[in-house]
Amino acid sequence: MADLKKGSRITGVARDKLASELKKKYEKGASIRALAESTGRSYGFVHRVLSESGVTLRGRGGATRTKKK
Repeated sequence: MADLKKGSRITGVARDKLASELKKKYEKGASIRALAESTGRSYGFVHRVLSESGVTLRGRGGATRTKKK
């Protein structure tokens, strides 16, 4: 992953490169939280970059609630 300073603005080519790296890893199964931790960016930043790059985000997963009878 690129060497990013926490809170630094990422624009242009650097942002496009980061977006393609994140997209590849996310599509291979990495979670948004894991990607955020590995890049030193926030969950919201990673979520936004993935959305901007056209990734179909996965559902939250986990057990679903069922109606009690």
